[in-house]
Amino acid sequence: MAKGDVKKRNWRDMYRFAVFNDKTFEEVWRIRLTRYSAFLLGSLILVTIIGSTVSLIAFTNLREFIPGYPDFTLRRSIYMNAIYLDSLERELERRDAYFYNINAIVSGREPIDRLAAQDTGRTYTNITFSSSYQDSLLRVQMENDERYNLTLGTNTNAGWKGLASIHFFPPVKGIVTAKFDYRTRHFGTDIVARPKALVSATLDGVVIFTGWTMETGFVIQVQHPNDIVSIYKHNAVLLKETGDMVRAGEAIAIIGDSGEMYTSGPHLHFEIWYRGEAVDPERYIMF
Repeated sequence: MAKGDVKKRNWRDMYRFAVFNDKTFEEVWRIRLTRYSAFLLGSLILVTIIGSTVSLIAFTNLREFIPGYPDFTLRRSIYMNAIYLDSLERELERRDAYFYNINAIVSGREPIDRLAAQDTGRTYTNITFSSSYQDSLLRVQMENDERYNLTLGTNTNAGWKGLASIHFFPPVKGIVTAKFDYRTRHFGTDIVARPKALVSATLDGVVIFTGWTMETGFVIQVQHPNDIVSIYKHNAVLLKETGDMVRAGEAIAIIGDSGEMYTSGPHLHFEIWYRGEAVDPERYIMF
């Protein structure tokens, strides 16, 4: 017990640290500490030094002096080289696609490589179609009605009352995935239909253009009376040629997703132009 008391007393004994002037022996500074308080003070000083060092290395440019750590210029150079490399890879892919498509066109084959950006962010492959019994009856009724009322017949300019007086035949029946938007220069309506669905002429007219373009694939344009032109894009197959006469409801193409740009799946891009101005097809047709 005596030794334990001595140790406890020694641990709590007070010690004085003093600084004296060497010439005058005048006491300049002093501090009184126990062993316990001296240990706490030393620990606090050590933690402060470690924390300050870590902060300086983490939040200042001093970390660049650490061997093996890249400086700002090197890190920026690495980042920019990664961007340039990615851009170079994209350009090489586009160049290869361009030469491949040129070869396909010269050889008379359809270009099948599609590396360009899509016109929408929609995916058409996962769309499922389902119809109820009432929907089937309505479709049969509408088809029977439209079969005998395809156009205005002998329409003349004297009795012309505008587009609202025309009965447009729906080119396809399906789901509208992208609407007419003049601000984004989307001058038509995108409709997704069943695979290999027939694309029908919306009115009587004459085919004025059939061909393939890199952006919109197989395209067919039909001139109708009263300065109306209908355009059908992204077809898989064209069933008519330039100069052919077509009737409203007559099949002129098969739906597809041809073209390297502005398509992300099988669908029809349908446009109506009246007197040189694009109009919204959904104002006159129920798809």
